[in-house]
Amino acid sequence: MTEGLATPKASARRKRLNAVASYGPPAALLLALLVLWQLAVHLWDVEPWLLPSPTGIVQAGWEARALIAEHMLQTGLETLLGFALALATGVGLALALDSSPVVRRAIYPLMVASQTVPIIAIAPLLIIWFGYGIWPKVLVVALVCFFPVVVATADGLRSADRDLIALVRTMGASPNQVFAKVRWPGAVPGLFSGIKIGITYSVVGAIIGEWVGASRGLGVFMLRATNAFRTDWVFASIFVVALLSWVLFACVQLAERVTLRWYYAVRPERWEELG
Repeated sequence: MTEGLATPKASARRKRLNAVASYGPPAALLLALLVLWQLAVHLWDVEPWLLPSPTGIVQAGWEARALIAEHMLQTGLETLLGFALALATGVGLALALDSSPVVRRAIYPLMVASQTVPIIAIAPLLIIWFGYGIWPKVLVVALVCFFPVVVATADGLRSADRDLIALVRTMGASPNQVFAKVRWPGAVPGLFSGIKIGITYSVVGAIIGEWVGASRGLGVFMLRATNAFRTDWVFASIFVVALLSWVLFACVQLAERVTLRWYYAVRPERWEELG
């Protein structure tokens, strides 16, 4: 009886120790860097416009929180719309690539070649074609994010378990049933890998689009703060961009946990990697 009661406690203790082992070192390193930064600014009397202290950045960000929140909402909207477009386009292209070897040979090289063009060179063209509204920024985000979604999904479809496919075919499954029961479920883990890569860069795509031409957004806020020599606001907006990217990544990871319980139930080591 005592052993049965001790097992959950031991498991919880082990999880806490694993969490400390995983997040303790980076947290300690980050704290040490911030302390060194704060001390260096004060000891060398660095001008705030050149390099503000961490406490000065926090204070400036708090004072401008309403303004930053307004710009953050705009960037967040562009990011979500752009990534939704990238996800739909990416999955559609992956299905097209999987439909035929001829289609794959025709589309895949062009898709790879499109990634060699700097997005900063395409963004001004989108402004010319679509104006200064929200859609050029949405398209920039989609262009930044769609490639990892396509590649990860297409590879997931191609790496389906051949033995399992042969088994369900011997049981009389149609091609559509094979796709729905075997190939697509097997590709979903790869799809989530592509989504996590794409969502990491999505906010950066929105910022690039705002730098080229916009009236609102964190990119616009950064440019205005730079022109006004408000370096503390620039650092505060950088922190908000990083936080927004982290939140989006965490949401995707949570969706992966919920969606792929069946997958990680038979791969507990992968479940541990999710944290």
